[in-house]
Amino acid sequence: MAQLYDAELSPGKLELVQTWLPSQEWSGLDAEVPLEVVTSYRFDDPAGEVGIEMHLVRSADDADGPVYQVPVTYRGAPLEGAEDALITTMEHSVLGKRWVYDAVADPVFVEQARRTIAEADTSAEEIIVDGDNPGPRTDIADARGTGWDAAIKAVEEADLNVTRLLGADQLSGAETGPGMLMATWDGQSEPVELMRLV
Repeated sequence: MAQLYDAELSPGKLELVQTWLPSQEWSGLDAEVPLEVVTSYRFDDPAGEVGIEMHLVRSADDADGPVYQVPVTYRGAPLEGAEDALITTMEHSVLGKRWVYDAVADPVFVEQARRTIAEADTSAEEIIVDGDNPGPRTDIADARGTGWDAAIKAVEEADLNVTRLLGADQLSGAETGPGMLMATWDGQSEPVELMRLV
């Protein structure tokens, strides 16, 4: 379960994604194109130190356009050796300064993604612990692992592939098999592949 604070963030989450995503060549996005939130989901860090959140966004000018998945981690101190993966620093009104990383370079994200997939677990329940409307969030994606066949290889040896760009073909749904993270959300009833172990 992920406990969330009704906090003020600077920059805000959509703002940091809006700044970083167009700088990635694979996105093909122009920096002037405004983005809108589609949904998000989280994994838990058992140690309670690292926030792990996956943002799904699309162009605000194209409601039928592709969806971009931006996984990030939030840390209370710099991650050694991950300088190239630093997206920005953020001021959190409750937790203070946070270092925000492209999560694919963060071993805590990779470990929890592998575990969620291999154990056929689900994304974290999200609880807002303060503010005007405390309680569970319902506006998030439902992401679920499909399990893993250990006969293929040890899960620790499997590479994690994150689907960064979800085009029309991916959003039309996918057949499930071992080693996948599938998700649905409001407006997306067909399960979509978001990650895969290979």
